[in-house]
Amino acid sequence: VQLQASGGGLVQAGGSLRLSCATTGRIFSNYVMGWFRQAPGKEREFVAAMQWSGRSTSYADSVKGRFTISRDNAKNPVVLQMSSLKPEDTAVYYCAAREGIINYYSRRPEGYAFWGQGTQVTVSS
Repeated sequence: VQLQASGGGLVQAGGSLRLSCATTGRIFSNYVMGWFRQAPGKEREFVAAMQWSGRSTSYADSVKGRFTISRDNAKNPVVLQMSSLKPEDTAVYYCAAREGIINYYSRRPEGYAFWGQGTQVTVSS
């Protein structure tokens, strides 16, 4: 499985961005797709995850109500819609994939076997 994230950019606080994660290779219904982010000098942190089937999702408390993870069955199957962006959302965002279900390991970077390259999101105040 290969993943490629895109859609990052510079946006003002309060604005919106839509990140996409394109995949190549087989993704099965028992896969979990996740988004993580890493700010300079900080550890990579969980943002959101969804079961490939779309039946289950999980969000970090810091983004709940502002970010939505979903599937787009066209070219870019996993989308992270970000709204009401804050300067503290500034980071490199990564998409990732793992076999399994939404659980504790869905929120941990070490739980994921496949990673895409990051896309920079910068939110100005």
